[in-house]
Amino acid sequence: MDEPLVRAFPVTRRSALEAARSADSAERARGLRTVSEAYWRPVYGYLRLHWKKQHEDAADLTQEFFAQLVDKDLLGRFDPAKARLRTFLRVCIDGLVANQARAANRQKRRAHAFDFEAARVALGGREAAASPDAEFEKEWSRAVFAMALERLRDRCQREGKEQHFALLEAYDLGDRPSYAALAERFGIAVTDVTNRLAWSRRELRASVFEVLGELTSSDEELREEARALLEPE
Repeated sequence: MDEPLVRAFPVTRRSALEAARSADSAERARGLRTVSEAYWRPVYGYLRLHWKKQHEDAADLTQEFFAQLVDKDLLGRFDPAKARLRTFLRVCIDGLVANQARAANRQKRRAHAFDFEAARVALGGREAAASPDAEFEKEWSRAVFAMALERLRDRCQREGKEQHFALLEAYDLGDRPSYAALAERFGIAVTDVTNRLAWSRRELRASVFEVLGELTSSDEELREEARALLEPE
């Protein structure tokens, strides 16, 4: 299974980690935005599940964490030879919580427009049942796919392929009606449904690969993450 993945998606990484440590302010902002988008839900969930924080406290600490990511240049300390970014960030979160008491009187920071209420609802009743570390991984995977989907949606809108994305939403992300039913709903031939879904799936995989390329530190890590997400056992 390895070779088809590598052939289909050659390594063209545009690392957000490198960008976040760039001397160029625009590049640095781009990198931090990508890292924040991928990791804010895992951070919030980890604070809820591992540290047993209530919703408001977890939301405040998540905001504080990403503010410190900039203020203390935490990514500048990250060494990809020692650990993956997800492991490093969990260690940083643990340090933040350990220092929470001393920071209790600091003004709350709301630098990022994270949808904490949606995250709270999505977390549901998992506070007592889920493994915090496993949940961190799951939320990260969900974030990668959500970012990839949003990029594909934007591309389809730019290229006049809204129907391609609508078919993907209706079938792969929806209740999986028959191709014949989709053809009738969209007023196209069944062969068009087949071809447009095939295109959308292929481009979604490419979009996932692109996002992973920004969130990994090496070509080897990129391939490992792509196998885990795109070629599950």
